[in-house]
Amino acid sequence: MDAAALQEVRQMPLFAGLKDGQLDCIAPGEIVELAAGTVMVNEGDAHRFFYLMLDGEVQFWRSYDRQDVLMGTGRRGDMIGEMSLLLESPWSATGRVSKSTRLFRLGEDGFWQMLGSCPSVTRQVLSTAATRFRNIEGFASQREKLVSLGTMAAGLAHELNNPASAALRAASYLQKTSDDVRTFLCAPARRLPQADWERLLAASEESIERLRKAQPLDAVARSDQEAVLGDWLEQHNVPDGWNLTGTFVEAGIDVPWLEALVQGLPPESSAGAIEWIEARLHLKMLLKQVETSTSRVAELVKAVKSYTHMDKSPMQEIDIHEGIETTLMMLGHKLKGVTLKRAFDRSIPRIVAYAGELNQVWTNLIDNAIDAVNGIGTVCIGTCSEGDHVTVEIVDNGPGIPANVQPHIFEPFFTTKAVGSGTGLGLVISNRIVADRHGGEIEFESKPGETRFRVRLPVSGTTMTMLS
Repeated sequence: MDAAALQEVRQMPLFAGLKDGQLDCIAPGEIVELAAGTVMVNEGDAHRFFYLMLDGEVQFWRSYDRQDVLMGTGRRGDMIGEMSLLLESPWSATGRVSKSTRLFRLGEDGFWQMLGSCPSVTRQVLSTAATRFRNIEGFASQREKLVSLGTMAAGLAHELNNPASAALRAASYLQKTSDDVRTFLCAPARRLPQADWERLLAASEESIERLRKAQPLDAVARSDQEAVLGDWLEQHNVPDGWNLTGTFVEAGIDVPWLEALVQGLPPESSAGAIEWIEARLHLKMLLKQVETSTSRVAELVKAVKSYTHMDKSPMQEIDIHEGIETTLMMLGHKLKGVTLKRAFDRSIPRIVAYAGELNQVWTNLIDNAIDAVNGIGTVCIGTCSEGDHVTVEIVDNGPGIPANVQPHIFEPFFTTKAVGSGTGLGLVISNRIVADRHGGEIEFESKPGETRFRVRLPVSGTTMTMLS
């Protein structure tokens, strides 16, 4: 770098404290000019240079789930790239030149030489890096929480859709079916003598009891039963008898039962009696569907409250299995093709913990395991007691974490997922929740075909009280 350029760079606030004998620390650098629209660096690129902006403007964008988020804008006097060099990590954002820009650029070796020989510069670089790290980590941490919330919301929406739709369908048929019950009741009520009417009422109650105890049939057996019943109903001149077979099969009603019903009834009343019993059974089935579906919705709402621990103090005595189960419910839509195995020791003691924060840990670890098996493998979750600690293990049979990656998985902003698919803070935050907030630890072992994360948490809340 020539003398004029050296003097220009020296006038920048970062280097204003350099003495003449210290200029060698910046002499290896160079001045580069970039036109507006130039991509200065891409997210995920290897760290290579330290930059100091002389003029112009550079915007830094990070991709989150295919959405670009503006992280900040560099202007005159701002340093760029110090975090990647200090952390020896890839660039965490993409830099795009928004206005024609001139920068002082120093290579990696020159950067470390500068820090080693220029204390005044070192203080400013480290102070700026620390501030930026806190800001970026805070933003990414909030983003990670939003990702967890989004995962929960997506799972909840998926899980709510089925029972809500079932309840809506059942409700739409209830009016017609209740009308049918009244309509089909009229004819037998007018024609049957008292003794036969009491017998029909008893048969109706028996059919409802059969419905309560009936066991589901496989598709082939069900189809065969419907065919037999359909033929019988047709032979006995029951209008649209084929439409009644599904209800009778569901309730465990067979031909011998129907034969016993119509014996002794006046022939002109048999069809009406059969239609009335089917309508009553169908009404009961619809009401049961509504009850089951709305109960499922209530369970999901309860699970959400448990997951977030609404209306409860943050630190409380909890059964660790409840948090794991509610997390699994929230992730249910992602578990559809996964073989899930539980190996729970229900005798382990309750622990004092920040329940909502631990649920974030379970979400991160279980979601990572599901991603590792690509939605088609096996995930096993186990619990046990180890002295004054409880241990949770989450194991998957995915391809494993490569050996060269394993030393870095708890480093900030490090992720094995595709660019834009993760914040690189899920495991960092989980580790802090477990270690800093609860006095526990996270360990892992990984090889092809098995990755095992082990979370140990103290039963007592003493450590947490000191940290809180």
